[in-house]
Amino acid sequence: MSVNVELKNDTSELSIKISGRFDFSVHQELRKATDKINSAVKRVIIDLRSTDYVDSSALGMLLVLRDKIGGDKQKVRIVNANSEVKKILEIASFDKLFTVA
Repeated sequence: MSVNVELKNDTSELSIKISGRFDFSVHQELRKATDKINSAVKRVIIDLRSTDYVDSSALGMLLVLRDKIGGDKQKVRIVNANSEVKKILEIASFDKLFTVA
């Protein structure tokens, strides 16, 4: 598991790539990543291309992230989730809280 963070040059977009298992073991890394969110950050992209597992603690971390950036569906995009991860997000109705692409 790993978390890669990139703040775009114009600082309006924060990209977070999660590899492996997205569970409580990435809590500290994700918290450090979300500490980079300030008033200039308008959107957060969560890239799950290399994520093969998501549990309830990951869902909770996504909710905390959503609240931290303002709670608007358009401000947090979850991208590149495989079919199993996307199914979990849909069952949890996260497609109504986040933009899932």
